[in-house]
Amino acid sequence: MTRGPGKHDPNGDLSASRRTFLERSVMGVAALMLGDFEIGLTAPKVALDQSSLTPDQAFARLMDGNARFVANRLTSLNDDLAILKQATVEKQEPFAAVLSCADSRVPVEFVFDQSIGHLFVARVAGNIASSEIIASLEYGVAALGTKVIMVMGHSSCGAVKAAIAGKEAPGQISTLYRYIRPAIDQAGPDQAAVTKANAQIQAKLLRDSSPVIAEHVAQGTVRVVASHYELATGKVTVLS
Repeated sequence: MTRGPGKHDPNGDLSASRRTFLERSVMGVAALMLGDFEIGLTAPKVALDQSSLTPDQAFARLMDGNARFVANRLTSLNDDLAILKQATVEKQEPFAAVLSCADSRVPVEFVFDQSIGHLFVARVAGNIASSEIIASLEYGVAALGTKVIMVMGHSSCGAVKAAIAGKEAPGQISTLYRYIRPAIDQAGPDQAAVTKANAQIQAKLLRDSSPVIAEHVAQGTVRVVASHYELATGKVTVLS
């Protein structure tokens, strides 16, 4: 006896056409559930799409993420970390680099609502562009394809406060002062003003003192900006 495409056989097995229909339906539902991820791919689409962003689009993605952070509406916490880990084992394509202070109150990925593989972060007290930091950011641009570099100072920065005071400090702490001194000379003794001036000066150093970054800036493939992070509100304000 011939069975129709939607009938069960005596053993309870579905016909071939019915199985095909169900398989396609399940894949469709799974695709909806996974959202940004594609069936059969180990890499999330968002990670694969990052290299195609323009500098302005990368900058907008950073600021949109900060707006979500300020509003306590983080979306990166919903990412499938297992998939992101596996997708970034062999390579990384961060869309942005952030030079921030090492301060524990400045959680960069949270501040911009980003997850594994999205940001290339360089952290050092006072968010200064030392030779090692410049080399790291050059690597981010030349090898990883970052589209925007953000230098981010923050309120109540201990490194800036210490540099303004200029007092002798143990170990090598005082070696930070010389990098922040130009901002003090420019802005005076006000800590908030010095913090903002420092972020702008360090961003200019990256644009002007690194041939690698300068070339990409001139070509329009990389954007360098300075910003200020307010600890109390979580808001990032662009300075230049």
